[in-house]
Amino acid sequence: MKVTSLSGQSNRATMRDVAALAGVSLKTVSRVVNREAGVSPDVRERVTAAVVRLDYRQNLAASNLRRTGARTGLVGALVQDLSNSFSASLLRALEDAARRRGTAVLAASLDEESEREQELIHDLVTRRVDGLVLMPASERQDYLVAELRSGTPAVFVDRPPRGVDADSVMVDNHAGGAMAAEHLLLQGHRRVAALSDMGTIHTAGQRLAGFRSAYTARGLRPDSTLLVDGLRSTEQAAEVVHELMSLANPPTAIFTARNILSTGAVRALAERGLRREVALVGFDDFPLADLLDPPLTVIRQDVARIGKTVADLLFARIDGNDAPPRHVVIEPSLVVRGSGEIPPPPR
Repeated sequence: MKVTSLSGQSNRATMRDVAALAGVSLKTVSRVVNREAGVSPDVRERVTAAVVRLDYRQNLAASNLRRTGARTGLVGALVQDLSNSFSASLLRALEDAARRRGTAVLAASLDEESEREQELIHDLVTRRVDGLVLMPASERQDYLVAELRSGTPAVFVDRPPRGVDADSVMVDNHAGGAMAAEHLLLQGHRRVAALSDMGTIHTAGQRLAGFRSAYTARGLRPDSTLLVDGLRSTEQAAEVVHELMSLANPPTAIFTARNILSTGAVRALAERGLRREVALVGFDDFPLADLLDPPLTVIRQDVARIGKTVADLLFARIDGNDAPPRHVVIEPSLVVRGSGEIPPPPR
């Protein structure tokens, strides 16, 4: 049996849940799980059965740490993909701040798997990390309510918290998507393809919405057949670009809403000999993007600033800051390098 919140999310069973199921007091549950005397055999058996049924996991280290205010010198960080340059740079900024405090960072990839997210959060909480940094894969994070109330600070990054209220640091993805589209429209492009990740992902949805808004602001409408979402890899992006460029009326420019999609688009355009004929603007910078032919124009996220802001918020909470949660939004910037300035072919 799992303890489930009203939202349907599974939560870790608490000592209070065990007490309610067994029909005893919290003190009695404490005595049983700590193997103290003064509890009758039948009551002990009832509590033990409740512990098993609820999968309650006692953590003596957690209790001791919270009572004494001690720390483990560990923080947990869960991002979508450790191999991605954005996640790697973010973690490096967090690690730099943590090192100055003698704190280690335990990091892992979520790969957009909500079940994996909850499993890893449970593992980190069991290790008694002093705080959490989370780039969530789940739609809601109600399962964290008990942990946040018990004093474990958490900072959300890249995506907003849902179902809980906690500090967050995000980029204005809508503005970034609009910036990319506006830049291409200013070059004279009208048939602009947009490649993005799954629409259910907050960042992907916002970037595409921003892209559309730039058209709307000019009284225009993008061709829906050129807007492709659900792309999860470089290979998928390359395949889609090949398909788009094979159309009778292909796009003259492309916006890629994630760095791995930019890589796929660059590859496909090179394979078709179109590197200097089709404009390309990518969201997210990445190593060597400035050395491509032509160099890639990007919407850049200030990852170092994002990471530092996340670290500042997290360690302030660890140090006892109990102010209301802060939601920091950082503006992206357009980095002009050449690929986004290729004009459309003459009519």
